[in-house]
Amino acid sequence: MAEQSNNTRRNSRRQQPVDNTYGHLQPQALDVEKAVLGALMIDKDAYAIVCETLYPESFYEPRNQMIYAAIRDLAMAEKPVDVLTVADRLEKDGTLDEVGGPAYIMELSSRVASSANIEYHANIIAQKFLARQLISFASVIETKAFDETNDIDDLMQEAEGSLFELSQRNMKKDYTQINPVIAQAIKAIQTAAANKDGLTGVPTGYHKLDDITSGWQASDLVIVAGRPAMGKTSFALSMAKNIAADYRIPIAFFSLEMSNQQLVNRLLSNVCEIQGSKIMNGQLQPDEWDRLDKRVNTLLDAPIYIDDTPGLSVFELRTKARRLVREHGVKMIMIDYLQLMNANGMRFSSRQEEVSTISRSLKGLAKELDIPILALSQLNRGVESREGLEGKRPQLSDLRESGAIEQDADMVIFVHRPEYYHIYQDDNGRDLHGMAQIIIAKHRKGATGDVLLTFRGEFTRFENPEDSRLSGKKSKDMGGEIMGSKINGDDQPPVGDYNPFQVPPQGDGPMPF
Repeated sequence: MAEQSNNTRRNSRRQQPVDNTYGHLQPQALDVEKAVLGALMIDKDAYAIVCETLYPESFYEPRNQMIYAAIRDLAMAEKPVDVLTVADRLEKDGTLDEVGGPAYIMELSSRVASSANIEYHANIIAQKFLARQLISFASVIETKAFDETNDIDDLMQEAEGSLFELSQRNMKKDYTQINPVIAQAIKAIQTAAANKDGLTGVPTGYHKLDDITSGWQASDLVIVAGRPAMGKTSFALSMAKNIAADYRIPIAFFSLEMSNQQLVNRLLSNVCEIQGSKIMNGQLQPDEWDRLDKRVNTLLDAPIYIDDTPGLSVFELRTKARRLVREHGVKMIMIDYLQLMNANGMRFSSRQEEVSTISRSLKGLAKELDIPILALSQLNRGVESREGLEGKRPQLSDLRESGAIEQDADMVIFVHRPEYYHIYQDDNGRDLHGMAQIIIAKHRKGATGDVLLTFRGEFTRFENPEDSRLSGKKSKDMGGEIMGSKINGDDQPPVGDYNPFQVPPQGDGPMPF
């Protein structure tokens, strides 16, 4: 008798569905699936509870998938959902016998007395489905990894892209009642009111720009665009120096166009007021060597993290950005520039679609990390074909390769130098020699407008006009760190919390920690 019972159990185990790849049962909850389907057919409001959690493919049993699909179709058509209507729907689809006939549907409805626990049960099914997806994902990657004809770097990109798609499909965020949000908003207003400068975000170091923006705001995607030779990178680096060296706010700079050495050379030119060509060939005059020796302290130990990985994917960026925020307290990310990024591992019908995905991902990353992300972007050639002062002025429609950039961005800023087009005076009669217009063309949270800055091209430097008139301006003694392609500098201690309302120390002495 005992031997017969053991044989029965062994036969039962052999009949269970098995994942041949791993020799394990696939994650499943068949009894829970039946309970959910039964609850859906006895409670007309039950589908509204689970519709955002479950899909037909969420069910492991094929016939349960077909029954849920029939329930979904009835609910979407605003028709009653019960045993009779579901059976009728399946019969019209020609799948009633395939699911086990009316008897199986009756069995499902008789298994439950109420739908009280349907939300909990639906989450169990969703978790099992996600586990099966992860198993399938891992199996595909494992098979390709064994194939020596596949490039490992390409496979890494594909794996990151597939995993990102999987996480996005299964990411759910619940609604929030308004009261706690109001409390947060009032607290933010009170904090801002205590700051005389009106800054609520990361300061740029440019007073007029900060007056309009109140600083770069957390969770914002800021696009800085312009035609080649307008000084986009110089503008970004000038801000990076202001933010990290003057205000001691940790930032990360992802350069897809230049190496970290080239970027640092430009920063040295900016800070030491030495022509870039001399920085490159080392032909400095005695007074320039003296300035280099004295002013390089401005950059030493500054919380600037540089990553010069070429062809950076948006998925690599996410991984590195999370680490930078977690380990170094980074409060802002700059990217030079957006069109050089890619979304490897995902398939697109056009480059425009890929750029749209990158743009949406950057906005999502800014929200996730709750920091501003500033991305440089190219403009198309439309500017060159237009005539006159206003014609050369960039427009939102000039953004290159994707209208989604304009849609996703919280702020779009153009760097425009009329002098480049031999325009030396604006409509108000202001002299534009050596000047750059910073045009705020879109500002989701505030006003638009223009800010005039002085551009000193020989030093790749943007200045407040009033600062450029001062002679012998002293540098503050700050500091820097370089992050290479693989995010080095792991032995550095994390940077402390940033207080956006703290006034930066003054004077020439060393910066206290």
